[in-house]
Amino acid sequence: MLARWWTSLASLKLTLVIFILFLLSVVLVYISELSPGWILALPFLLFALNLSAAITTNPKFRRQTGLLVFHLALLTLVLLLAASRLSYLKGSLEITEDEAFDGLLTDYEAGPLHPWHLDEVHFTQLTFTIDYDPGLNRGRTRSEVLWLDENGQPHESIIGDHHALIIAGYRFYTTHNKGFAPTFAWLPKGASTPQQGSIHLPAYPAHEFQQALDWTIPGSRQRIWTQLVLEQTVLDENRPSIFRAPERYHLVMRFDGQRRELHPGESLQFDEGRLTFVGLKTWMGYQVFYDWTIPWLLGACVVAILALGWHYRQKWAARPWLAGDEDEGTGR
Repeated sequence: MLARWWTSLASLKLTLVIFILFLLSVVLVYISELSPGWILALPFLLFALNLSAAITTNPKFRRQTGLLVFHLALLTLVLLLAASRLSYLKGSLEITEDEAFDGLLTDYEAGPLHPWHLDEVHFTQLTFTIDYDPGLNRGRTRSEVLWLDENGQPHESIIGDHHALIIAGYRFYTTHNKGFAPTFAWLPKGASTPQQGSIHLPAYPAHEFQQALDWTIPGSRQRIWTQLVLEQTVLDENRPSIFRAPERYHLVMRFDGQRRELHPGESLQFDEGRLTFVGLKTWMGYQVFYDWTIPWLLGACVVAILALGWHYRQKWAARPWLAGDEDEGTGR
């Protein structure tokens, strides 16, 4: 009975049902907010079961080595795709110039079996520049980072949109998302050591005329509306430009019905403490990607292609397409 059940799993009708299930899974991922990991992994696992049954029950595979190797490579490919959907991660983060990555992502999607070892990633954002052609067409991004390898040794690298920083299997790519980050020092009332941090204004130049943010000072109840006023042109749409922090700027601060303008070094006094505007930095947005199966998927694809080529070469060599003179008049 078990053998009959296993043979039924090799049915081509079941294969068709699995393909339909996979199509429905893709549609479900797009129209819902569910994690695509397990939803897409399920049809891959069912197809692997279907293919395993076909390989072990069909005697044709045992007689034709090339065909057997092709289907074994295909089985490996399907299992790797399932593993990929269960363990992958795709996310994003924003990090301020001179700031160290703290292991937190702005948003992400991940498979249910993702190993989560972002705590092994250590790098600091140094300076970065972005070239712009006339018309504000974004060109090359050069982001300089200081990172530590698995032995704690420091290294410096320049990464971009197509050149990743790879640490602990995670790949970090720069994106078009970047902007300005006013930096502040907050000295709570009664404290002797100020706390320093920054806020990320909306992306620039995508939100060039919306460089404002309503935020609350950490550890307090004081809310402040902050606007960055640029006193010089950062990106000129009529000539080549480079994105970087400007030299001339100030902040407009609104709080408790008051309006104040702050330049670097100036402060605001509140009942809960003193807030000092330190200066203006920039922040860079990164895309993070993790998938350990990629090199194995490539290897399985190469083996499958070579095995299929081997199979058809043997088949054609045994039965040539063009017959000899003895076949004349047979209609072949």
